Amino acid sequence: MARIGVPTGPEWLKIARAEIGVKEIPGPKHHPRILDYLSTVAKGRHKKDEIPWCSAFVNWCMIRDLKLGTDEALARSWLQWGKPLDIPQLGCIVVMRRGTSSWQGHVGFWLGELEPAWFHCLGGNQKDSVRVSRYATSKVLGYRWPEVAAW
Repeated sequence: MARIGVPTGPEWLKIARAEIGVKEIPGPKHHPRILDYLSTVAKGRHKKDEIPWCSAFVNWCMIRDLKLGTDEALARSWLQWGKPLDIPQLGCIVVMRRGTSSWQGHVGFWLGELEPAWFHCLGGNQKDSVRVSRYATSKVLGYRWPEVAAW
């Protein structure tokens, strides 16, 4: 139950929060929930939880709420989705750079700024699990919001 005056965010963020703690299973077994996330991208071809699945997690959450996602496994695919935000909003999709290649990235849900240089992100495949992690704002490529959503 939300406390009065404390914003809980859009429905897709509530869906994402309920998944906190889902974690990859080391070895030949694969977490069935992560396989559910992966079924939303690349026509469900991915059958292992050891591959990058941050975009699959965001797709799964957005599809549960709005029936809209990118259907793409690449985190940067979210830069073309919805509408851009100049100022992040609770629960918006945040796309970040990762690695050295122009296609690499990470995606999750913006939870708030810690200080000007850092923010909290709820996402999948963060230390092999769904969790809240801290990221540098210098890594942000863009913030996105669904075209159809208001809360």
